[in-house]
Amino acid sequence: MTTMTKFKYSKRVPADGTDAVGAILKAAADPKIISFAGGLPAPELFPVKEMQAAVDKVFEEHGQEAMQYGAAKGVTALRELILQHVKEKEGVTGALDNVLVTTGSEQVLDLVGKAFVNPGDTVLVEQPTYLCALDVFKSYGAKFVGVAMDEQGMKMDALEDALKAHPETKLVYTVPNFQNPTGRTMAVDRRKKLAELAAKYDVYVLEDNPYGEIRFAGTHVPAVKSFDETGHVFYMSTFSKTLAPGFRLGWVVADEDVINKLTVLKQSADLHTDNLAQYAVVEFLDNNDLDAHVKEISDLYGKRKQLMADGLKKYFPAGVKYTNPEGGMFLWVEVPGVDDTVELFKECLKHNVAFVPGDPFFAGKPQPGAFRLNYSNAKEDQIKVGMKQLGEALQEAVNK
Repeated sequence: MTTMTKFKYSKRVPADGTDAVGAILKAAADPKIISFAGGLPAPELFPVKEMQAAVDKVFEEHGQEAMQYGAAKGVTALRELILQHVKEKEGVTGALDNVLVTTGSEQVLDLVGKAFVNPGDTVLVEQPTYLCALDVFKSYGAKFVGVAMDEQGMKMDALEDALKAHPETKLVYTVPNFQNPTGRTMAVDRRKKLAELAAKYDVYVLEDNPYGEIRFAGTHVPAVKSFDETGHVFYMSTFSKTLAPGFRLGWVVADEDVINKLTVLKQSADLHTDNLAQYAVVEFLDNNDLDAHVKEISDLYGKRKQLMADGLKKYFPAGVKYTNPEGGMFLWVEVPGVDDTVELFKECLKHNVAFVPGDPFFAGKPQPGAFRLNYSNAKEDQIKVGMKQLGEALQEAVNK
């Protein structure tokens, strides 16, 4: 159905109405294309039978509660398990009133943006950073300042320079573990410094940790939040990468006052997160070994990442740089001499292989020739063939 009506959208809706990333992913979904463009977990590792048993038991024991309206902060048993989990894994301590269960971690981004970002407020982000965070904060009128990174994550001297240059800064957003899109991990001394700078300059840090448990090399690093003594750091994570993205279960751990404000905003958005999914995860965690399941995921992703790294070394042009993640789902490639990464993407499609161009991950001027590769959702034979095809396409582009 079409009309002649000119709709008067709010300023939060992109003026041109385009979805560049959506268009890229749609092109990459062609069955002929080997796609390293998505950010999906490996579906063959979803614990389908175990979760089915958990859901059956929930209906037997908590059917009415699961189907009824629930508390906006989430099911108490799940919040207790989250508290226990973040204390054991990340060194983050708190009480029940410090935890809010959300509809995926994406909702945390939206709630924090709604709660703290006024039009014109400055948000500091890693350069590059998670593109959906940029979209969310932009919708609330944020101005962005990118902070330089190296292989040890966000550079703290650059962050402090940015804080001095922008005293109006409201929020610092970081993905410190196996960052999306680069796969980099922030060093422990920088995490301590980040918590110190947040207190010193009275800015909030939103620590986004969806990938931290998927580690296949190196040593675990405690959360930024574990070094927070003033309540300036908000810690967020999700079950999407360890259990089931379709359940849309995330959470945020923060000062009680912050949690209360976010809860009010959540109530006006969706009342509460899906009760059945919450009860099912509680039941699953009570009867299954999550650590063993996560190790299985990590082992598979580590194998796939190594295959991708081997292909990079074997097939890519000389001078190409790439990150070497110790976990997570992504690595980052930089091809010197390429001016238009989107055009490079189109050329690679002709070779039946796809990636996500780096442009949407930058708050400011994008870095030419940079792109993200995903290894978690590609089978081993696809990685071997796809990296060869991608290398051939890059060789042609560089030689033009």
